[in-house]
Amino acid sequence: MAKVLVTGGTGFVGGHCILQLLDAGHEVRTTVRKLERARDIRSVVAAHGRNADGVAVMQADLLNDDGWTKALDGVEFVLHVASPFPADEPKDPQELIVPARDGALRVLRAARAAGVSRVVMTSSFAAVGYGIPDRATPFDENDWTNPNEPSVQAYMQSKFHAERAAWDFIQRGGNGLELAMVNPTGIFGPVLGHDFSTSIGLVQGLLMGALPAVPRIAFGAVDVRDVADLHVRAMTAPEASGERFIAVAGPALWLKDVASILHDHLGERAAKVPTAEMADEEVIRRAADAPAMAAIVPQLGIVRETTSEKAKTLLRWKPRSAEEAIIASAESLLALEASEAA
Repeated sequence: MAKVLVTGGTGFVGGHCILQLLDAGHEVRTTVRKLERARDIRSVVAAHGRNADGVAVMQADLLNDDGWTKALDGVEFVLHVASPFPADEPKDPQELIVPARDGALRVLRAARAAGVSRVVMTSSFAAVGYGIPDRATPFDENDWTNPNEPSVQAYMQSKFHAERAAWDFIQRGGNGLELAMVNPTGIFGPVLGHDFSTSIGLVQGLLMGALPAVPRIAFGAVDVRDVADLHVRAMTAPEASGERFIAVAGPALWLKDVASILHDHLGERAAKVPTAEMADEEVIRRAADAPAMAAIVPQLGIVRETTSEKAKTLLRWKPRSAEEAIIASAESLLALEASEAA
């Protein structure tokens, strides 16, 4: 078994990667910006039945070089998961682009210097299918977002630039360091605590009745457990080196489909979930005073289909259904709320 470093161990995907690596018998390290978060990671690991002492927590920040040499000492594989994903659109896209791109390059440089075999980096479908005219065929790993198209938002730009910079680094000076990329769509599934994806925030907002109706937005969905599984597969499979892998469970879902799934499976517990669809004009009106609403305006009415056939074929990846991922999100959010109320 290998020694593996997971960046961003307090995050939603990072936490699930840690659990699956422990289950596979690997020696796991993870990085945090502040060491006081080590307690949070170990609490999550212990709460989910794993040995918390099996995780070494190291201090390292994507914004500076301190700590990376020590964190990577003796490491064979790196899962670079950490990257910002805010709920609201920043005023300046560089607020996201710079830390995402420079952080990825910092990890790759340190990994190369430490003699790491392979880095698996978490990119996103955001780097694949935005700023491109409507098309009938699904997006795949050959597609790239156009960051210069005016409708492409800061997060999509940051994922594009971070991933491009990573591939350029490997091509120009990787010196034998291998790279694989995982490009998930919207990530759902069971939460491990309060650190979860913006996608999970959609489910949380529906359960809370945050809006009287659902906006007309659509997205691909995938379970976080399957995203973590794909990272682990891409870490060791020889055929994964130099490849991108889109992670999606199936066809895109409209947000109204998510609301229906919650009602069908939660019954009275989904009493606050809206069933009506909000007119685009109303979304635009509300966006004037709500940054979170403004962020979804460019996505209104657009469906982007994509395929994970490459991951299924090359890595024998078998994702859960999107419906199962949505239900697991809701059940875990409700359980977390109940435990805190007790």
